[in-house]
Amino acid sequence: MENKLILTGFFFNPQGDNRMSWRYPSAPAHEIFTLEYYQKLVLAAERAGLDAVFLADHVGIWDSYPSNIASYANARLEPITLLSALASVTQRIGLFSTISASYSEPYNVARMLASLDHISKGRAGWNVVTSGMNEEAMNYGRDARIEHSSRYKRAEEYVTLVKALWDSWEDDALKINKQSGEFADPSKVHRVDHHGEFFKVRGPLNVPRPLQGHPIIIQAGSSSDGRDLAAKHADLNFTLLRSIEEGQQYRADFNDRLANFGRKPTSLKILPGILPIVAGSAAELEEKKRLLESLIPDQVAIDLVSSWVGMDLSGLDLDAPLPELPDESTFDGQRTNLVKVKQYQSEGLTLRQISTIVASAGSAPIVGGTPKEIADELEAWFRAGAADGFALMFPTIPEDWDRFLEEVVPELKRRGLIAGDDGSGTIRDRLHLPKPENTFSKQSAE
Repeated sequence: MENKLILTGFFFNPQGDNRMSWRYPSAPAHEIFTLEYYQKLVLAAERAGLDAVFLADHVGIWDSYPSNIASYANARLEPITLLSALASVTQRIGLFSTISASYSEPYNVARMLASLDHISKGRAGWNVVTSGMNEEAMNYGRDARIEHSSRYKRAEEYVTLVKALWDSWEDDALKINKQSGEFADPSKVHRVDHHGEFFKVRGPLNVPRPLQGHPIIIQAGSSSDGRDLAAKHADLNFTLLRSIEEGQQYRADFNDRLANFGRKPTSLKILPGILPIVAGSAAELEEKKRLLESLIPDQVAIDLVSSWVGMDLSGLDLDAPLPELPDESTFDGQRTNLVKVKQYQSEGLTLRQISTIVASAGSAPIVGGTPKEIADELEAWFRAGAADGFALMFPTIPEDWDRFLEEVVPELKRRGLIAGDDGSGTIRDRLHLPKPENTFSKQSAE
């Protein structure tokens, strides 16, 4: 089962990745806050053969601009709670979640993810983010977000510490021997005694080592700092790319960074985000695009771009170019978002055009058409080495989710591109990612 296309079902919003997907005619309403809603979707994804589901997350309500709460408050369930519930009704699909390394403690996160990995029999994954929203910072005792350089320094120490806590129990430390009275081997349970710039933690963790060794680590930042964090620690990288050529260049850059950290290219899988829309014809596809765009109020779109670039763009001419934008090197917001907007600015797009892209797709490319056309596109990226798989950011859920599972997945299976529901073991095993060596076991052996 080597060299198969990896597919993850992505929940940016419960109703879809379009920022106004909640207004779509077939969109669900209050049921998005129920377990039954997610259970139906995730079980369908598991039956179809998707490798994982992935929950995006924020730890605050977006409310700094006029349109926010009225039109797009980004309310959502806490993801580890939800994934733990889903673990009990699924068997093989990976369960991935965003958890902020800016506003949480390493010990708590290590414990939660180790617990989820045990509960799910080795299916947990952690998307490491450095939160860039001021609304999030103000829920954790700050007046504004952590400075960009400090966010990534903190995240590097954070991830290193979490991995050490997972390793604080060696794989064979737990005995539970009723005859001898030995619960665990003290020589194989270790304090980490971490004293760093941002954290001081004694350890050990009070959960045995996860079944995967380490749950899958995901990183989604595309800035240079984000790529270095991924190259050093991550198993998967989620990104936004617009062409095969860009994907090939992105992979080449990562291969160089991986080599700098002593890692092989096969140790990191790159999954670009795409917005799949299954349509019976070009006319049907264009009609759906127009409908989705029509649901987005101008103010929401402008406010989204304002938040991406750290400037209030209200009152500007929608059909004029953007003004000069902040310098990326000193920008404390999410630099990946700023770079994307600057890219559109360099192409001569107006504020109206850029705001439509950001609100409709979050800058991920739409891959639309018949099932065969979509499969052709995914296969072309995969065969060219521009992607190891895709984060499926469905514009609407459940409509686009269901059509992709029912119409595109069978075509990918027919081509032998995905493994389907075959495979056993942990999600790390099924993605052909090696189980990390325990650092304490290695030190003992040496």
